Amino acid sequence: MSYRFLLDENIPRKIYRILRERGHYVEYVPQGVDDETVINIAKNKNLVLITRDSDFADEIRYPPHSHPGIIVLRVHPTLPRLLAEKLIEALDIVKNIGKKLIIIYNDKVEVIG
Repeated sequence: MSYRFLLDENIPRKIYRILRERGHYVEYVPQGVDDETVINIAKNKNLVLITRDSDFADEIRYPPHSHPGIIVLRVHPTLPRLLAEKLIEALDIVKNIGKKLIIIYNDKVEVIG
């Protein structure tokens, strides 16, 4: 299954390349925009946001039903190779990411919504 992703500016280019190679549509957030603008871009373009910004893991501020989906990477160390590996593992496990908050850790994936 292919998805449409919006990558926050804190996501390495390696992830962009890997997602494109796997057939997903991917674009980056414009540089320097605030969180409200980021979520509005995701909503307006129907893109699942991928970010390392833990503010987006706030279910009260960003309820899962109110956006196309948010994936928060809480993987350490934040090496591009490790981030990409954990993201791809999660995408293989979680079959429907729409309208969900997905938090990816080194050792688990939490799905909310």
